[in-house]
Amino acid sequence: MNVAETVTNNVVLPHARYERTWDSIIVDPQVKDRLLRWAVLSLRLRARLPFESTALHGLMLLYGPPGTGKTTLARGLAQQLAPVMAGGRARLIELNPHGLMSAEHGQSQQKVTELLTEHVPALAADGLPTVILLDEVESMAVARSEASLSANPADVHRATDAVLTALDDNAARYPHLLVVATSNFTGALDTAFLSRADVAVEVPPPDAEAALAILAGTLRDMAAAFPALSEVADDPGLKEVASLLAGTDGRQIRKAVTEAMAGRLETVQRPDRLTVDDLRQTAHRVAAARRITGKGTHAAF
Repeated sequence: MNVAETVTNNVVLPHARYERTWDSIIVDPQVKDRLLRWAVLSLRLRARLPFESTALHGLMLLYGPPGTGKTTLARGLAQQLAPVMAGGRARLIELNPHGLMSAEHGQSQQKVTELLTEHVPALAADGLPTVILLDEVESMAVARSEASLSANPADVHRATDAVLTALDDNAARYPHLLVVATSNFTGALDTAFLSRADVAVEVPPPDAEAALAILAGTLRDMAAAFPALSEVADDPGLKEVASLLAGTDGRQIRKAVTEAMAGRLETVQRPDRLTVDDLRQTAHRVAAARRITGKGTHAAF
């Protein structure tokens, strides 16, 4: 894979596409506040002080189970940064590095180095504050101590070394770059990578209060097409549904609404006839599946 192919998005912000991104993720407000404060502080300190003074690598790690909104939060963070930066603009660059890690023998290190120390800085050569979204970073920064003998550990070591070297080099050379990495499995990350993170923020599954906000928000959004759903969003019985869905990831909570619609032919044909009881039955099935599998999924359907 050519390194240019790993760049899936390169956009200057603010952008209308991301206006609702930050607010679409329902988490403890302290999580968002902490992310934004650290991002602003990192960019400002690194612009004025040498690395030797700050020890900041410009690396933020978001970790937690799949479906909790880590990637969406990172995109929203870039949008939120724009108005508080000089000039009122920022850049978002998204990377999908998985293809690099399946490169020919011995090529991973070279391609990772080229991507992080040459190609990405060139895309941000205009000096705009730039968020680099590195999704599922465990594919690049594999824990070297856990490298499988069957998976060419020499290449794994070299690729991880390349990531670490790039972070060290870029910290000093490009203070306007801010890497936001996401991980579903921090145990798979190399300890040296973890030590370079300026801040690690957990994005947990929604609790009952957050689940209620997600359900109500989803129903209100759907009410634009099916107005009767706004009444369901305000129904007191929705709290019980939310309590059943607490601990399920946010993506699946939203899908629970359509799962409930699919439960009866009447609501398939007329989604506006969805009831809290439909949602309650679906939530019971989701909760049962989670008890069986230990995961917040719809595996039992």
